[in-house]
Amino acid sequence: MQLEDVTQIAVLGAGNMGHGIAEVAALAGYSVTMRDVEREYVEAGYESIEWSLERLEERGDLDEGAVESTLDRIDPVVDLEAAVEEADVIVEAVPEQRSIKADVYASTLEHAPDGAILVSNTSSLSITDLASVTDRPDRFCGMHFFNPPVRMPLVEVIAGADTAPETLDLVTALAEDLGKEPVRVRKDSPGFIVNRVLVPFVNEAAWLLDADAASVETVDATVTTALDLPMGAFELADQIGVDVVLHVLEHLHETLGEAYRPAPALLEKADAGTLGKKTGTGFYDYDADGAAYASATPDDAVRQRLLAVAANETAGLIGDDVADAAAIDRAMRLGAGFTTGPAALADAEGLGTLVAVLDALSAETGAARYEATDALREAAAAGGFTADEAASTPSSDDAAATDASDGGQGGASTPLDANYDTLSVEVHDRVAHVELDRPERLNTISVTLLEELKAAVEGLDRMDAVRAILLTGAGDRAFSAGANVTEAFAGASAAEGVELARHGQRVMETLEQADVPVVAGIDGYCLGGGMELAAAADLRIASAGSTFGQPEHDLGLLPGWGGTQRLARLVGEGRAKEIIFTTDRYDAETMAEYGFLTDVVAGDGLFEHALDLASDLADGPPIAQAYTKRAIHAGRGDGAAGFALEAQAFGGLFGTDDFEEGLTAFDADREPTFEGR
Repeated sequence: MQLEDVTQIAVLGAGNMGHGIAEVAALAGYSVTMRDVEREYVEAGYESIEWSLERLEERGDLDEGAVESTLDRIDPVVDLEAAVEEADVIVEAVPEQRSIKADVYASTLEHAPDGAILVSNTSSLSITDLASVTDRPDRFCGMHFFNPPVRMPLVEVIAGADTAPETLDLVTALAEDLGKEPVRVRKDSPGFIVNRVLVPFVNEAAWLLDADAASVETVDATVTTALDLPMGAFELADQIGVDVVLHVLEHLHETLGEAYRPAPALLEKADAGTLGKKTGTGFYDYDADGAAYASATPDDAVRQRLLAVAANETAGLIGDDVADAAAIDRAMRLGAGFTTGPAALADAEGLGTLVAVLDALSAETGAARYEATDALREAAAAGGFTADEAASTPSSDDAAATDASDGGQGGASTPLDANYDTLSVEVHDRVAHVELDRPERLNTISVTLLEELKAAVEGLDRMDAVRAILLTGAGDRAFSAGANVTEAFAGASAAEGVELARHGQRVMETLEQADVPVVAGIDGYCLGGGMELAAAADLRIASAGSTFGQPEHDLGLLPGWGGTQRLARLVGEGRAKEIIFTTDRYDAETMAEYGFLTDVVAGDGLFEHALDLASDLADGPPIAQAYTKRAIHAGRGDGAAGFALEAQAFGGLFGTDDFEEGLTAFDADREPTFEGR
C-alpha cells in the first residue's frame, strides 16, 4: 500500500487522544470513522472536535466553511464493523492496558480488510508485544501522538520486531501528510524516546524533593532558566497529570528495573488525589497562584543532577540503537518543548563532567538510577554524543532524511511542496527564500504564520540542498509590522497569553537554532513581533527606508517572543531598554549604529544584496557553521559550556572532508568547495 491508496482512517477510541487524532486526520482531508463503545462517548468526542474546530476558525487558522467540511468527513459510530470495514489505516487509541488493547484488536480484525495497517497510539507499551496478538505483526507499528494532537507537532513512529519496512515508510509518510513531524524509533523500547528521557527527568526532580536537596520552586526555576525548558519539571507533571507520569514510570520500573522506581513525592501526590491541573492541586495550587516559581533562584547542582540523568537516558537509547542523538534531540524539542535537546545540552556540559556527577551520587546513595551506562562512558571517552556525527552535516532522524536522487528537494512532504497560506518558499542555488506573504496586512504575524514558519524552517534545515535561509517580507511596505494583535491577543486569558508567548518563542528558536545560516532582508516596517523575528536571524540587512520599533508597551504588554532577551544581546541592555521603554520608531542607520543591523542598503537593491550575502554563506563549510552557531548559543548562559562545545567541535572538525578541502584549497591558493562531509 502506498500513501495515495490511503483514503479512509478508522480511529478506535473517542477520548482526548482519539478525538484529537480524528480531528487531525479529517483536517488533512481524510474520511474518518471515530468509534467508541458507548454512544455518549462518541458524541462527547465529536462535540470536542466541533469545539476545537470553531476555536481554530475564531483564531483565523481555518478558512470559512472549513469547520463544516471537516466535520462532514468524520463519522462517529459505535458499531465496530461499520468503523473498520473499509479502513485503510486503523489507529487504536484506547486506554493504556494491554488486555483492553488485545481485546480491541481481536474484535477489530474480525471485520478489518486484510490489507489494512494497524497502529497503536500507545505511549509506553511494547509494540512487539501488542503486534503479537494480531494476525499482521508485519503491518503493525506504533504511531504515538502527543496531547493535544491538533497542536503538538511530534509523532513517534515505532518499529516492532516484526514490522515491515514498507509499513514504517507508509506510516511515516502518513504522519507527514497529517501535518506532523515524524521521528522514527528504530527499535521497540520502553518509553520510546520522549517518555524514556522525560519521565525519569521528572522522577529525578521528585527525588530531589525527597532528599531535601531542593524545593519545587528551585527545581522549576532551574529547569526553565538554566536548562531553558518552556516549563518546570513539576509544572509539567501537573500539566500532564501526576497519575499519567506515574503510569509510564511504573511501566519503566516493571520492564527496566530498579533505576526507574517512582519517587515517594509522586506516589504521595497520587495517593492524595492531587494530580495537577485537572484536580486543581498538584505540586502547585491552581486555585491560587498556579505554578509560581519565577522569583526562585536556580541551583547549579540541581541543573547538573537533572542533566546527568537525562544524558544517561539519552546514552541508553543511543547504545541500544533506538535512535541517534540528532533524532532524540529533535523528538525532545518537538514533543517535550526542549529548546536545546538533551544530547546537545549534555555535550555542551561535557559528558565526562556528567559521568563524574553520576558516579558521585551513586557512591553517596547507592541508588541504581545513578549508575552511568556503558554507552554514556563510551560517548564521554569518544568526546561526546555528536562527536561521531561531526563528520556529516547535522541532521535529524532517518525518517526525515531527504532522497539523494532529487538533491533533497523531492517528495510530497518537503517544505517546497507544502501548501502554505501565509508563506512563499523556494530555493535559489542552495539558498532557501522564505517570504512572509501577507502584503495586504503588512505581513503581520498570525498564529497560522507562526505554525507554517516553524514547519518550513524545520523542513528546510533538514534538506541537503539548502545551505542558507533568506527571510523577507512580500511587498515593498513591510518586512513585518508585528503580531496580528486583534487575532492573537483580543480576549485571551492570562494562561492563553503565556501559551501564545511560549508558542512564539518556540518558533523564533526554531529559526535561531537552524544549523544553516539565516539572513533577514528587511524592507519597510519591522515592528514588534516582526522585529523579534528579525532578531532570531543570524544576520540582518535592511533598506535605507526601513523603520524599526518595539511598540508593545503602548499596549500595556512587553515583547514576548524573545524580544527582551535577543534585543539586549544584540544592542546591549541599555539600548534594549531604550527601544522597548520609549516605543519610539528608529531608522535603519540608527539600528546599524546600535548593532542590530549588519548592513544598510541604499536604493532598491535590498533583495539582491541579501541574496548575495546568503549565497556567500551557502558556499561556506556547513558543518563548521552549524557547530559555530551551537557553540555561540551554548556560551550565552554558561561560558564554560560554550568553551567546552567549541573545543569539542574544533577537534571533531579535524576528521571531516571539508577540513581536508579547506587545507588543500589554502595550499593551492584557490577557493574551497565544501560538500558538508
